[in-house]
Amino acid sequence: MKVSKSFEAFSKEAPKVQGAWMEFVQTLDKASALDKKTEELVYIAVLAAVRLEGGLPFHVKMAKSLGATREEIISAVLVGLPATGNIVIQALPIAVAAFDEG
Repeated sequence: MKVSKSFEAFSKEAPKVQGAWMEFVQTLDKASALDKKTEELVYIAVLAAVRLEGGLPFHVKMAKSLGATREEIISAVLVGLPATGNIVIQALPIAVAAFDEG
């Protein structure tokens, strides 16, 4: 799966830092009590809430590969609506396009 241009630049321009970051991410992943699909759906919700749309296509495709439905992706994006307001709806077309892409 393709990562965002920002993450590509991070990997290219700071490979040691990116490696340390990925080690940290993998350690957190192992410590999580959530199943992988739920973890991806939660992460999609967080990305939408903090307006980090660049990572959405990758994580939507990851969630889809783990069995998430289109409706679950939409719900994950919109779950933050009461807390953040309509900020999260900006992520909706990006997430749906990534899901429909493949």
